[in-house]
Amino acid sequence: MPQRPASLVLGATGLALALALTGCASADWNVPRDAIGVVGSPAPGFVPAVEPTPEATVDPLSGSWDDVHPAPGYRVVLLTSGDDATTRMLRDAVTAWAADEDVDLRTVDAGGDPITGIVHAMDLNPELIVAAGEDLIDAMAMVTPNHLDIAFLVLGAELAEPTENVTAVDWTGAGFRGEGLGSATHFDEASFTPERCDDAIRAGVAAVLTGMTGVVLWIS
Repeated sequence: MPQRPASLVLGATGLALALALTGCASADWNVPRDAIGVVGSPAPGFVPAVEPTPEATVDPLSGSWDDVHPAPGYRVVLLTSGDDATTRMLRDAVTAWAADEDVDLRTVDAGGDPITGIVHAMDLNPELIVAAGEDLIDAMAMVTPNHLDIAFLVLGAELAEPTENVTAVDWTGAGFRGEGLGSATHFDEASFTPERCDDAIRAGVAAVLTGMTGVVLWIS
């Protein structure tokens, strides 16, 4: 794993008490699991006929991800920041999905220090970090290129220049990009429905599990 800058490590140590850690803690995440992997396969229309290039936008057919599931005990950190309506909706969707899929979920609330939150999430040694909250995007753009061995999934937003380890799910009404680009002109808080957010986590995880990473999934 690439060496983390000392400033990040010190920040994580000094502010760790400000982070909320919740969820299932029944297993030692530092111990390798035998049942890592994917259960099922996507339907036709999920993977494009031509392999997508890095940073490409992929338009999977609605529901083509339904038969893809993580193996029981899949280790996920939900990294969240902010308490706006869209972030709450995404957070609730991920929590419900984890319970439905027998996922071992832990939650890190980054509060007002997103870089520290990201480092803390990585230190937990998850198989996937799911990010919910616009406040995380600029910090992720700084941190994720230096940790290509860690998989990230961004919901309802995207990085302007994602590396191969960062997958995003967006739709009409979402699309925050950070780095001064801000929200998309079509942003609509009402588009963050329970159904849309549920599709986002399921489609995004299906992409990560099947190796279609570093792209933006555009769901309808």
